[in-house]
Amino acid sequence: MCYDDRRLRILLDYRPALRQRSGVGEYVHELAAALGRQLAPSDTLTLFSSSWKDRLDPALLPSLPRVDARVPVRFLNYAWHRLGWPPVESFAGRVDVAHAMHPLLIPARHAARVITIHDLDFLDHPERTHAEVRRDYPDLAPVHARRADHVVTVSAFTAGEIVRRFDVDADRITIVSPGAPAWSPRPHPMPQGFILFMGTLEPRKNVGVLLRAYARLIAAVPSAPRLVLAGAATAAADPWLRDIAEAPFNGRVEHLGYIEPDRRRDLYAAASMLVLPSHMEGFGLPVLEAMTMGVPVIVSQRGALPEVGGDAAVTFEPDDVDGLAAAMRRYLEDPACAAAAAERGRRRAQAYSWDASARTLLETYRQVVARRQGGSA
Repeated sequence: MCYDDRRLRILLDYRPALRQRSGVGEYVHELAAALGRQLAPSDTLTLFSSSWKDRLDPALLPSLPRVDARVPVRFLNYAWHRLGWPPVESFAGRVDVAHAMHPLLIPARHAARVITIHDLDFLDHPERTHAEVRRDYPDLAPVHARRADHVVTVSAFTAGEIVRRFDVDADRITIVSPGAPAWSPRPHPMPQGFILFMGTLEPRKNVGVLLRAYARLIAAVPSAPRLVLAGAATAAADPWLRDIAEAPFNGRVEHLGYIEPDRRRDLYAAASMLVLPSHMEGFGLPVLEAMTMGVPVIVSQRGALPEVGGDAAVTFEPDDVDGLAAAMRRYLEDPACAAAAAERGRRRAQAYSWDASARTLLETYRQVVARRQGGSA
């Protein structure tokens, strides 16, 4: 079998972006769009989707070919993860690279197999995940990472964790970080804007500590702005949703639910600050989005959040309720501090580019395919 280095046929698993594009879904969609812009004329990028009832919207990324299989995703995942069957070529024909946007391999006859690992929280806290992840990821992800032709991840923090915990050589890992959105920074700060949390309301997001810190903030500063929780709620969020309907939160805390991508910019633009108190983030895309808009950020001292926020972020230990309350109060009462943090964030966000990440990934694909076929990278 001969590899034609003038042509690269890529299959990208688009399924995480099929429904709500938050977190991983947004990463998949924007990276696919950037790859499409960076392809050589002879290259092809095919989007793969699988669902019994949900179809890949033809209006999204219309220039890219797609394989839209009418196979229930749970059935296909079980067959792929547990049986290693059927090979992806049975859906898509000949491809050179099959890229899974999660830690488990896509079976293939001949294609180089690449996986993306966003974080390893499923190892330490399987209770924070849904049933399929609990069933498959802890047992299979370490094995699949070692078997993969290459591993992609989103931050230096997660890359180090993969090396340490999965025994994968660092030279088999490439960091392909998210890019900053194509937004112009807001022209003016919003010191009295609402305090924003952006993300799915799930256990690892640590929303309970945010609510407790906000209660202390409004007790000390009754004029503090309201708190807005923007993100879909999982079943685990029910206690938080009950809490915000009662004193002292009723009328002060609002849950907006999932925010469509075209509404996110306006939400950031109206915020005084972003707070992301997560126990673990493999990257933390809302931090980058907020910095792009010139919104000061407060993040927990966990995972990749300090790496992404850098000198633009105020950090706190995720269980430090008083520390978080004090950080929010300082931004509200010291406009110069908030403005300086916002300016540092704007500068920092400029280092993250979807197109640069796509170029890195395309070069990685070419090296992986050449190595698999016995050529030189």
